[in-house]
Amino acid sequence: MATETSSPLPVVDFLKIPAGGEPYLEGHRCKACGAVFLGERNVCSKCGTRNQIEAIHLSDRGRLHVYSIVHRSFPGIDVPYVSAVVDLEGGGTVKGNLIGVPPDPAKIALGMPVRVVFKDALGRKDKQWNSYLSYFFEPA
Repeated sequence: MATETSSPLPVVDFLKIPAGGEPYLEGHRCKACGAVFLGERNVCSKCGTRNQIEAIHLSDRGRLHVYSIVHRSFPGIDVPYVSAVVDLEGGGTVKGNLIGVPPDPAKIALGMPVRVVFKDALGRKDKQWNSYLSYFFEPA
């Protein structure tokens, strides 16, 4: 029999949910050149340095780099929604959904300040009834 976990699971590997702490996005920074990436790695793809990568907390603030208003998606996904790429303060570029703003180009500005927020992943559960935590961007 499937049982639900007591706390949500992260929807992606780089979303960290520490026990008793606040969720955050994790990046990796090259100690040699300062480049910031999502996902673990041993080699910096900017400068080629090996074994000089450290895990860091990414900022929860950034600026909208580019977006797309999605009008067609998988069955069960509400449309339209805003898919966005955000450049975070201190480094790191992350793709996610922009919420809290109408999906209307007149209401969205490139370069607008945004912040990362953590919310339930649209109420969906997997086959084992686990819930998931996701991250979104909203105007700051």
